[in-house]
Amino acid sequence: MKKGDIVEGTVVRYDYPGQGVLAAEGREIFLKGVLPGQKVRCRIKKKNSSRCEAILLEVIERSSLEQDSSCLHFPECGGCQMQTIPYQEQLDIKSEQIRRLLESALENPDPEWFEGIKPSPVQDGYRNKMEFTFGDAFKGGPLVLGMHKKGSFYDIVDTTDCAIVDADLRAVRNAVKHLAEETGYPYYHRLTHTGFFRHLLVRKARHSGQILVDLVTTTQILTASQMQEVERKLVEVLTQLSLEGTVTGILHTCNDSVADTIQNDRTDLLYGEACITETLLGMEFQITPFSFFQTNSAGAEVLYDTVRSYIGDTKDKVIYDLYSGTGTIAQILAPVAKHVTGVEIVEEAVEAARRNARQNHLSNCEFICGDVLKVIDSMPLKPDMIVLDPPRDGIHPKALPKILKYGVDTIVYISCKATSLKRDLKVMQQAGYRVRKTALVDLFPGTCHVETVVLMSKVKE
Repeated sequence: MKKGDIVEGTVVRYDYPGQGVLAAEGREIFLKGVLPGQKVRCRIKKKNSSRCEAILLEVIERSSLEQDSSCLHFPECGGCQMQTIPYQEQLDIKSEQIRRLLESALENPDPEWFEGIKPSPVQDGYRNKMEFTFGDAFKGGPLVLGMHKKGSFYDIVDTTDCAIVDADLRAVRNAVKHLAEETGYPYYHRLTHTGFFRHLLVRKARHSGQILVDLVTTTQILTASQMQEVERKLVEVLTQLSLEGTVTGILHTCNDSVADTIQNDRTDLLYGEACITETLLGMEFQITPFSFFQTNSAGAEVLYDTVRSYIGDTKDKVIYDLYSGTGTIAQILAPVAKHVTGVEIVEEAVEAARRNARQNHLSNCEFICGDVLKVIDSMPLKPDMIVLDPPRDGIHPKALPKILKYGVDTIVYISCKATSLKRDLKVMQQAGYRVRKTALVDLFPGTCHVETVVLMSKVKE
């Protein structure tokens, strides 16, 4: 077997994150875009003494686990890898993946360290935020608005009826796409870096029903008067929609960056308020277009309730919430703690956290804007407990030893990428910590992603 060979086989194992493994000629072959039990044909793209990787060419036979998809856009859209697997089987697969991954890194964990997976209370239409991209479904095709096609950087799937998106967000998407078509203005071409329409960002608060819409465009092509006319029509169309919730804010963000991301060069408020208010576990949080907030509100309540239970008794305790985002966890813990300090590098998120703390009447909660690596050396209070909720890549390798130097009895680590968690757990165990409990919380039904919560305690010498 060599690079370029065509191989057929059955996916015998499913490793995190969503990577299938099949056996051929005494070797394990790793490939993406498959499901456990499928018989597939693939092409070897990389082979060395330690690893063999392949590209999927065809699914020859479906897995016995699969059923027909309820989504019109599967499998063309690359968003939901597990769309055809019944929900309980999805949970079983995720649970086994993470347990196996972490178990290989653990040293002397508690006997009952793995507590399994908690399901999302909602499996369909659960997403409270979507970032749609303008583009075409094929080179030179008409304007569409949706998600990237599976395996493609350029082609866009026109996701009119995405199964995991709230119905109001779908209605907003459809109305904005129709408006863009009516104007006749082109979408932004990622190859030539020219065009007008770039992205549509939509958020909805589950409890209040408030909806925030942000149209992202370039400042190219249009004159000031033409731009104002587009903005006027956008407000007119969205405020006349018949929705279950209510559009309470409409914004226009200008982005002339060549990168294919939603960069905020300038944002203008066209209508209503620039934020919406969500309620989690009895507390209110204001969310702006670019705030980090869990995309599954019902699932987030399960996640934060799990964190709160793992932290345990916080009376008269000082808590650090590192990588605190908009301060959700810090504020949930603050009412029963002596003091909570959140640290977050994104200035907008820190401002939102401070605003939310005032709104929730919390005087024992402060937020520091800065990089954990740099800020932690000058923190004012010594913590009794630490909560870690880092970005996908985990904790900076130079920051982790500084965090562990405090020697607190209890650390709770929340991770959205278990491979980063595995790496950090090895360092934490070397510093004298032991894994007591681990729970998974499924915030992303239909996908291979899952949140992991780990409780660690300092081993007494």
